[in-house]
Amino acid sequence: MILKKWEELPKELQREEVRPYYEILSRKRGSLVCKRIFDVVVSAIMLFLLSPLFLLLAIAIKLDSPGPVFYRQVRVTQYGREFRIFKFRSMVANADQMGTQVTVGNDNRITRMGKLVRKCRLDEICQLIDILRGTMTFVGTRPEVPKYVAGYTPEMMATLLLPAGVTSEASIRYKDEDELLESAADVDAVYVQKILPDKMRYNLQSIREFSFWADIRTMFRTVLAVLGKEYGENK
Repeated sequence: MILKKWEELPKELQREEVRPYYEILSRKRGSLVCKRIFDVVVSAIMLFLLSPLFLLLAIAIKLDSPGPVFYRQVRVTQYGREFRIFKFRSMVANADQMGTQVTVGNDNRITRMGKLVRKCRLDEICQLIDILRGTMTFVGTRPEVPKYVAGYTPEMMATLLLPAGVTSEASIRYKDEDELLESAADVDAVYVQKILPDKMRYNLQSIREFSFWADIRTMFRTVLAVLGKEYGENK
């Protein structure tokens, strides 16, 4: 996970608004190496240990509704590269063609099995595959669809200096994002104009404070958040 040289970055990242974040990360190459080693070792071990659960989920999803086991939506990761993310399918087949690309609470596209999978946050555990492949990391900015990335401000582009993550401080703060969007008249507008900028504030702060041990702390906070602990603005 060594950073490219500044002049080798995609042109859309070679901006003065991005440079301060690049310089911070360039001084922490040791932490970036540790981060990648941790990703490879831990994801490989977890994939092996969780393989029986993967099989059970795959069978349950196939029996519950027609369609593939995995949902492979195009997302954006490090340096603006597009990839197809792995998620256990929790919605009806072709759900992204039936409405917004943001999921809201009580979304009628969610299947019966999907409700359980999403409640327990099991739909994202297969992103261990993405972590092992290097398209994602355990801690980092959640990968957005190209449509939303196209609207990033120059400063937001700094989040693409690192691979997309499974969890982050923004993910912890917005763990109930779908419920927040449930009553919105225009889901896309609310997400782009209100939620995304606030999430990016946390994402950019995380880059400014980046360290390997900060990542480990975020992972522990994520576990606590999934178990029910609330993290407000001042916590």
